[in-house]
Amino acid sequence: MNTEPKKLLLESTLTCPACGRQKTETMPTNACVFFYECTGCGELLKPKPGDCCVFCSYGSVPCPPIQQQGSCCSKS
Repeated sequence: MNTEPKKLLLESTLTCPACGRQKTETMPTNACVFFYECTGCGELLKPKPGDCCVFCSYGSVPCPPIQQQGSCCSKS
């Protein structure tokens, strides 16, 4: 049985649903990102219903709390 801690991925590529622009960003490990302004079209991204942050909704990698424990800081 593997007991090594899971390595966190801290970079995620966000994809804007409005224009398709992609940008790789570093995710914070101590906070959720509720809003993100697309650098292509200026669309303000917000989490989809049921998601805790924009990385979980539009990113290639979910946020660190989801990676670590399967739940996020905004969900108890």
